[in-house]
Amino acid sequence: MSFTFPITTQTHTVQTSPQKIIYYPQAIQMHNPSLQFFINQTIASKTQRLINQQAGDLPSTVEQMLGTYELKNNQRDVFSLTLSNYVYFSQAAHGMTYIQPLTFDLQKRQLCELKDLFKPGSDYVDVLSRHIKEQIKERDIPTIEPFTAIEPNQFFYIADKALVIFFQLYDLAPYYYGLPMFPISVYDIASIVLEDGPLGRMMASN
Repeated sequence: MSFTFPITTQTHTVQTSPQKIIYYPQAIQMHNPSLQFFINQTIASKTQRLINQQAGDLPSTVEQMLGTYELKNNQRDVFSLTLSNYVYFSQAAHGMTYIQPLTFDLQKRQLCELKDLFKPGSDYVDVLSRHIKEQIKERDIPTIEPFTAIEPNQFFYIADKALVIFFQLYDLAPYYYGLPMFPISVYDIASIVLEDGPLGRMMASN
């Protein structure tokens, strides 16, 4: 495997009031300007979508909004991150957080969906769901409804040699549990991983 440099990023800030501030990353100094533009436009667009999703039609009721991000993987031509948006509405019982993950395959110059990580025709939904069922039992996670299976386009990010599947607030567990995260080792799902895809590159030993 040839060596590739991580993407260099800088933080952009949007602040509309002392109580409303958004931080998001932007790629800089990439050798491929068109790919850099695509990545940055995607991140900016998703950041704005989170703001719109949270504010809805009544932005005046938002008392506090904080947008942050975390870089999860920045190696082997796989750039994976999460955008987070927390909002507190006037007189609400508690705040609400949404997380938007983004995983870019820099070799294929595309934003990945979950299906893009696995061999065509593989039953990745069933395989991943079985791993999650086991973790729900082992970790004694309280669920609102009995868990059956993930969605084909379930939220995910890549963190080194793990695929992390997660659910938004209230999608699986009660609010007090937070956002349930399920790390799955790439080696545990190696049989269905697309070898020249992002997870395949994470498994490579060189």
